[in-house]
Amino acid sequence: MASQPGFSTAEDGPHPDEPHGTGIATRLNWLRAGVLGANDGIVSVAAIVVGVAGATTDLGTLLTATLAAVIGGAISMALGEYVSVSSSSDSQKALIAKESWELRTMPEQELAELASIYEAKGVSAATARQVAKELTEHDVLRAHLEAELGIDRDEVVSPWHAAFASFTAFIAGAALPALAILLPPEGLRVPVAFAATLLALAGTGGLGAYLGGARMLPAIGRVVTGGLLALLATFLIGTWLGTTGVV
Repeated sequence: MASQPGFSTAEDGPHPDEPHGTGIATRLNWLRAGVLGANDGIVSVAAIVVGVAGATTDLGTLLTATLAAVIGGAISMALGEYVSVSSSSDSQKALIAKESWELRTMPEQELAELASIYEAKGVSAATARQVAKELTEHDVLRAHLEAELGIDRDEVVSPWHAAFASFTAFIAGAALPALAILLPPEGLRVPVAFAATLLALAGTGGLGAYLGGARMLPAIGRVVTGGLLALLATFLIGTWLGTTGVV
């Protein structure tokens, strides 16, 4: 029987638009860190340099503020991501070690526990026991980790990968507003920085939504609106400080 449009039958095999392969958690971790790093680099650096440009037109001051924002922000982003993902990774490794110990010391109890998990999902007791035995014979640790804890031992998140992705993505995102504020003539610095920043945010928002299978327009609208508010706030504050003679 032919499959209906938009659906697949058993003969069709795995759905082409669904992630059935391995390494999904690792790829999502890289994607999350990369998109967040790029967005943070764009918004934070743009907000700082636009705010400084609102207060002063001195190119040396702008250059100093830009370099400080880019370098400090990239290191901060990478460090924060490393600490966050390290906590998650340590928890996963501890759970894997605990499960390994239980399998060595109480294999029968663990087998019964695995069977009870499948039985609780609606499988008959005999079938659940058979499934548990076959999975245990194939790869006992993997079977228990996936069923009991939802963990794939091959997909333990890497804090170094996440930190590197955040660092490089932040630098890449920060480069555009940095160049947009430093290269144009004095009268065009702020308008060019605004335009470049909002276009870049639209790009990262759309890319993140596309890769994640989400709707693009709402994602683009969120990041562009947030970025615009940040730019307006810092520019108005910088302009007020500059006109009042505070700086």
